[in-house]
Amino acid sequence: MRMENQSVVSEFLLLGLPIRPEQQGGFFCLFLGMYLTTVLGNLLIVLLIRLDSRLHTPMYFFLSHLAFTDVSFSSVTIPKMLMNMQTHNLSISYQGCISQMYFYLFFGCVDNLLLVVMAYDRYVAICHPLNYTIIMREELCVLLVAGSWALSCGSALLHTLLLARLSFCADNTIPHFFCSLPILLKLSCSNTSLNELVVFTAGAVLMVFALSGILVSYGCIGTSILRVPSTKGICKALSTCGSHLSVVSLFYGTIMALYFFPSLNNSNDQEMIASLMYAVVTPMLNPFIYSLRNKDMKLALGILLRSLKNCVLARLVSSTTQTLL
Repeated sequence: MRMENQSVVSEFLLLGLPIRPEQQGGFFCLFLGMYLTTVLGNLLIVLLIRLDSRLHTPMYFFLSHLAFTDVSFSSVTIPKMLMNMQTHNLSISYQGCISQMYFYLFFGCVDNLLLVVMAYDRYVAICHPLNYTIIMREELCVLLVAGSWALSCGSALLHTLLLARLSFCADNTIPHFFCSLPILLKLSCSNTSLNELVVFTAGAVLMVFALSGILVSYGCIGTSILRVPSTKGICKALSTCGSHLSVVSLFYGTIMALYFFPSLNNSNDQEMIASLMYAVVTPMLNPFIYSLRNKDMKLALGILLRSLKNCVLARLVSSTTQTLL
């Protein structure tokens, strides 16, 4: 039932980061550079995997989806934050806020599930190398990725539909740089007990499933390595799993810092810093982690750069020849 003093909220105000006015320009340039690095780096990974036939394997198939998800995940929040910093217009429409929250949950969940899928891929590659091509066939890879996208879509849609049924009072101020689901629930005038139950249950199930899948996969990998303790085997395992382990540590380390440390939860400023790590820094670092630690990616990048160089030189020679003639 609606309260008598309740007004219909048509827009929210995103207060953004706690930055002094004289520091806005510097932080704008910083976050713009980070966002462009995220977009260019991850799209470069997708391009390299698409162009180089040697990278048409399950591991790089999953990596291309992870890179695309990282670009999308950052694009949900950062452009709006940058626009607000530049124009000082803090408003976001009700529909825009709900949409932003949906896609934030959606791509965040896809990111999470893809890391589980990639952990399973590494488990099969190390523990069952002779049957790797049989187990990780194309149909299974497509099914795992499609399942990740479908499950994430359903989870985000559930939270969004439950939020859409709530009413909001005159208080429309969001002390964050994006429309965060917990903050929107706090602003609501309706009974949010069902929403909070779904958030806790779905979050716990997803987190337990994801962490269990990753821990079990790497537990089996560790056991397999210990059975044949050799320097060559350990080096091969590290080269195969090192990049993924780095990304997993960065991804879940930020989540744990954000949701499980009370000292962070007591400070909204610290929570925003943790959210920036989760939504901005992690997607930006992923291309560097995979490209710097991966010989195949560096080789593909070298081939692409040489091809571009040859193409530019050929055009210059052609242009010079035409001028002389």
